[in-house]
Amino acid sequence: MKTISNFPRKVIQHEDVAIVMPDGCRLSARIWLPKDAYKKPVPAIVEHLPYRKRDGTTARDCLTHPYFAGHGYACIRVDMRGNGDSQGIMDDEYTTQELQDACDVIAWAASQEWCTGKVGMMGISWGGFNALQVAALKPPALKAIITLCSTDDRYNDDIHYKGGLVLHENLGWGATMFSFNPRPPDPAIVGGKWRKMWKERLEANGLWHARWLEHPTRDAYWKHGSVGENFDAIEAAVLAVGGWGDAYKNAVGRLVANLKNTPEGGAKGIIGPWIHKYPHFAKPNPIGFLQEAVRWWDRWLKDAENGAELDPAMRMFVMDSERPKPWYETRSGTWIAEAQWPSKAIRNRSFSLAGDRTLKAGKAKPFELDVASPADTGLDGGEYCAIYWGPELAGDQRRDDAQSLTFDSAPLGEASDIVGGPVVRLALKADKPVAQIAVRLCDVYPDGASTRITWGVLNLCQRDSQEKPKKLKPGEWVEVVMRLDDIAWRAPAGNRLRLSISSAYWPMVWPSPEEATLTISQGTLELPLRPTAQKDECRFAEPEAAAPWRIETLRPASGTRRVERDMGTGVVTLTIEDDFGESRDKEHGLVHGSRMRETWTIHPDDPLSASGEAWWEQTHGRDAWSTRTVTTTAMTSDAASFTITGDIEAFEGHKRIFKRKYKEIVERKLL
Repeated sequence: MKTISNFPRKVIQHEDVAIVMPDGCRLSARIWLPKDAYKKPVPAIVEHLPYRKRDGTTARDCLTHPYFAGHGYACIRVDMRGNGDSQGIMDDEYTTQELQDACDVIAWAASQEWCTGKVGMMGISWGGFNALQVAALKPPALKAIITLCSTDDRYNDDIHYKGGLVLHENLGWGATMFSFNPRPPDPAIVGGKWRKMWKERLEANGLWHARWLEHPTRDAYWKHGSVGENFDAIEAAVLAVGGWGDAYKNAVGRLVANLKNTPEGGAKGIIGPWIHKYPHFAKPNPIGFLQEAVRWWDRWLKDAENGAELDPAMRMFVMDSERPKPWYETRSGTWIAEAQWPSKAIRNRSFSLAGDRTLKAGKAKPFELDVASPADTGLDGGEYCAIYWGPELAGDQRRDDAQSLTFDSAPLGEASDIVGGPVVRLALKADKPVAQIAVRLCDVYPDGASTRITWGVLNLCQRDSQEKPKKLKPGEWVEVVMRLDDIAWRAPAGNRLRLSISSAYWPMVWPSPEEATLTISQGTLELPLRPTAQKDECRFAEPEAAAPWRIETLRPASGTRRVERDMGTGVVTLTIEDDFGESRDKEHGLVHGSRMRETWTIHPDDPLSASGEAWWEQTHGRDAWSTRTVTTTAMTSDAASFTITGDIEAFEGHKRIFKRKYKEIVERKLL
């Protein structure tokens, strides 16, 4: 990544600017803008987050916002209500209050003397979500957004549920916010009020993941903030960006296909091979994202005639097949471009599942094959949302394949580009009233190495409706349709395609209360195939960024991920440890550090033995001032309910100033 320090316009910044909401709540913002903006006003770009501008997102903020400011924009990085140095309390994701605050910030920005009155909104993950949600509210000054690694569907494509099943990330993310929410503000910004604000946050903290479990179906709770409920509400230009290594790739194509009220040419998508990071520093294969973003802002916030509206509707990186690894520093592949999306160039090729466990062209005779996967099937599935720099991607699938019902194609005679979401149709029955199914499409090498291409899961009680699930009738045949996650993948000649079907996928999804046997009688796999691109159809500049954050490393970051099997008890444990290190800001001296550990345990023969636990520590300090919070939260279940427990301790110096234990029991409702 090339560091740029000489921008077209000189940049100044304000470390803490008060933006007061109509109810009197003071939000704290860090603002970068051209020095001459008071004489030559510029458009504004808002990023509205709970992740602390003072230490949480500072590394990426330093790379990004001065770059935009140097190209003629005022960048406003706001600490959301109840976070960082802002007043108030936050009690959930994407609340009406959060979105109204963002609208008020946009109106404030548009009214400033240094602003032209036009505003954009940008963000990744949480910031990408609320950019879409705020766009749907149509604040008058908002003309364009860039949304990265986000979703239009909070139920199916967030980190709580997938296919109607509880993701392990529901606990993982709930535990993260249980640790993040009660962090103190910086006394250097808020002064003597810091302790009162901290205690308010500690008192208000709670187990959000229990609340999320109370909404196991696609109800009004999840429809709120899901812009896919009404795509037509969005009128701002939208650039949607995703990564094949990220959890949120499916929304990009849906947004581009369904946003009809944006300006002409104002809905575009880009998907690269990255994980859950901004693409100018993401791995593998970062691109010149900031240059691309400036071009987008110039077109829609400055009315520049730069042709951004004429870009392809979708630009995607087709990844070449590679042997399975839990991490890739780089990926080989080809950039493709589609003028329209959905693309007329993509055609479906259908395979039938056959009784000899093969995938065949044409129809196959009905058969009956059973699968009853051990409860620990899925240990090589990787993280749901790969976000750090460690072994988080899916590894070799051979072990999981051995515990699944598999169907293999003949060796491919030529390379095949799979672009889109494969569709699997199955006729099956179960011997239990509540059951789940996981389906993986794999690329199998001649020596047997198996790389996961894409996957999907389904709560079979939601086979007909996600709003009104119903139990299975044991022994009754049902039809199931599953759309696997979107992908762009080149399967090479000589390799085989494998469809792997399992009745468990741990710890990616929480197991059903009873071990179920599924019987498959017939099925098809529809592959979206695109003519093989012979060369790149589009290109991006090399990545650029502003100067990196100036910090002193006090404790280096590190991480491990390991699976252990107790040979005596048979219990299997996955342990994930991430030490995010500790550092000191060289400008204002704030010290911050963070560590976490997750453990996931299960016995292969007992789905009710499943348990998850997450431990977090947060430290902050400067000179003689120091704080530390330690949180633990865990989840278990029986046949009737989930049990969520938690505890928190907070220390000022060596003195414990807060301690609380939590316990919530949530009814299992066809999960």
